[in-house]
Amino acid sequence: MPTSARILSSTALTVLLTAGAFAAAPMHKVMLLTGQSNKYHDWTKCAPMVKAHLDQTGLFAVDVVTTPAMGADMSGFHPKFSNYAAVVVVYEGDEWPAATKAAFVDYMKNGGGLVTVHDTDNAFPYWKEWNEMIAVGGWGFKADGNIGARDISAGPMIRWRDGKIVLDATTPGGATHPARHDFPIVTRAPDHPTMKGLPASWMHANDEIYSRLRGPAKNVTVLATALADKAKHPTATGEHEPMLMAISYGKGRVFHSTLGHVSTKDAPPYSSIACVGFVVTLQRGTEWAATGRVTQKIPADFPTAERTSLR
Repeated sequence: MPTSARILSSTALTVLLTAGAFAAAPMHKVMLLTGQSNKYHDWTKCAPMVKAHLDQTGLFAVDVVTTPAMGADMSGFHPKFSNYAAVVVVYEGDEWPAATKAAFVDYMKNGGGLVTVHDTDNAFPYWKEWNEMIAVGGWGFKADGNIGARDISAGPMIRWRDGKIVLDATTPGGATHPARHDFPIVTRAPDHPTMKGLPASWMHANDEIYSRLRGPAKNVTVLATALADKAKHPTATGEHEPMLMAISYGKGRVFHSTLGHVSTKDAPPYSSIACVGFVVTLQRGTEWAATGRVTQKIPADFPTAERTSLR
């Protein structure tokens, strides 16, 4: 082969290999923001699994950003949100600095993506813009350090009745949940990109049904609900509680998952976040928050209406 032909051949091979490498590279930069939990949750167990689930798709380049420990100096905490297509939050703890909050509001208003997981429902009960981003939340720390900041003054509860959202602003009480158990989740927005192709109902493994969450409840689409059986769980609300939600905030997109309880006492496999239903909705919801669309297929091991499925 002539030298010129060998050079061209080598160049072509290099281009092909480089193109293949770029094609295999993750497409969307995602920040996983974590670092604090209250005594009922354990971010050190949950956050690594959330990262592993996102890494598994090959769609995301995930950077873990960890806050200072609870009670430590937070004044230097200023992550660069604008570098990321979405921010996945596994966090409930100290308030961020005012400048960091303002930067995050600006990020979301200008088209950022936010994903919140279970314990994050308890974060920032007095941050007005955050409450609008997540639509409804639970508990939250009061000024005296006790939980229960989100009461009736925080806004209505979301109810799903007669096939549509009903906002209940009059029933008193704050957030609650029955004991952990396996329960069916019902798809309520089958045409939403995150939910498209998912079963009408599937069994979720050993988790809490967050109930009576309160907040502004604006610009929210209920993606899926769950109803606890009062015969087995007498303290349950008897309502179809929102488990998965999509919220628009400015030009930004929010995927809100109430699923994924992991406590300090739990041992692997942490079934609530090993549940394939949790995994797949997290993966799909993150892609939607980052891009507005979902390219992922439904895996063969997705749970059915009769059986849970763990990875």
